[in-house]
Amino acid sequence: MVWLLAGVVLVAANLRAALTGVGPLLPGIEASTGLSGTWTGLLGTLPLLTFAATSPLVGRTAHRYGAPRSLAIALAVLAAGLLVRSLPGVIFLFAGTVVVAAAIAYGNVLLPSVIKSTVPEDRIGQVTGLYVTAMGLLAAISSGVSVPMADHLTGGWRTALGVWAVLAVLAFGVWLPRCRRTGPAGAAPAVRERIPWRSPLAWQVSVFMGLQSLGFYTTIAWLPSIVHDHGVGEAAAGWQLFLFQIVGLVSSSALPVLARRWRDQRLLAAAASVIVALGFVLLAVAPQLAVVSSVLTGLGGGACLVLALAFQGQRAADASQAAALASMAQSVGYLVAAVGPLLLGALHDLTGGWTLPLLLLVVLTLAQGAVGAGAGRDLLLKSTSQLPTSVRIGDSPS
Repeated sequence: MVWLLAGVVLVAANLRAALTGVGPLLPGIEASTGLSGTWTGLLGTLPLLTFAATSPLVGRTAHRYGAPRSLAIALAVLAAGLLVRSLPGVIFLFAGTVVVAAAIAYGNVLLPSVIKSTVPEDRIGQVTGLYVTAMGLLAAISSGVSVPMADHLTGGWRTALGVWAVLAVLAFGVWLPRCRRTGPAGAAPAVRERIPWRSPLAWQVSVFMGLQSLGFYTTIAWLPSIVHDHGVGEAAAGWQLFLFQIVGLVSSSALPVLARRWRDQRLLAAAASVIVALGFVLLAVAPQLAVVSSVLTGLGGGACLVLALAFQGQRAADASQAAALASMAQSVGYLVAAVGPLLLGALHDLTGGWTLPLLLLVVLTLAQGAVGAGAGRDLLLKSTSQLPTSVRIGDSPS
């Protein structure tokens, strides 16, 4: 069990760190490559587009090779992608980013499945909390140390991007023994429930997932550049992103405890979204208070992340429907989120400043609150043959 937990923690540590370390390095990447804001925005958007394109393929791979073995393959591909991304040449930067994101997409989908199939039922919550904490903590550390590593390591920002391959190789080595014990029989069962495309409630869950992801990944991509453009050093800007993620980690850890008895989460979703919007407003009108802005966006954003993930299970009537709803929410969600980094970069190029891009984020976050008020209702989806109707929890879902 201890070896399993070590493997879970190390896999989780790889699911965000390789992406969150890019934002603080963007000013240096732009300066050395000559990329415009639009192209660097595309660099932040590529992982999300890759997530959306790759996620539907994971189930087929896991069915053929088994989830533990597929996860080991993903870790090996991740290490290779990180090395490719650090090679000289813009083409390797973008190609490596796609490979890295595809490997992470497999990890995002497979790790909860592996936990479900290998951990005792009464300990799944604890192990899930452990892996979410590891994922968030390493993501925050990556944001904080990327610029100092670029400043002190030979190769600059390229080495700072490639060094995370060491963590992927370590996770692969610890995880590999599980592949020898588990074959294709360990694969997750096929999902029989159809994706609920005709359900308004499913669309509310999916759009809420997308808008909160848009806010998170846009912040990850551009917050260091925003504060850097207002006179903050690159290293300090990276630690600003660290603060945002640490506050988000605390918020996402505390919310399930504080709200475990609330079956109706409309108020929570709306309030958390408003807190994020206030953080973006403050960053637009008073960038010198970026620390306060980071605390607000982290506080609300961490709560929104937990709610977005919880809705995918709580609004479903059974396990197969939860899998179908999660597939829809993540596919739609990542496509929505992909717009954010690219759009903000393009608006920055167009206007020469960050006020308009940030005000757009405010509008989108308020829309997120409205959608969350719908997704947070105390309702269950009906079966796909009876959509678009929904039923209240406690009624028969059939």
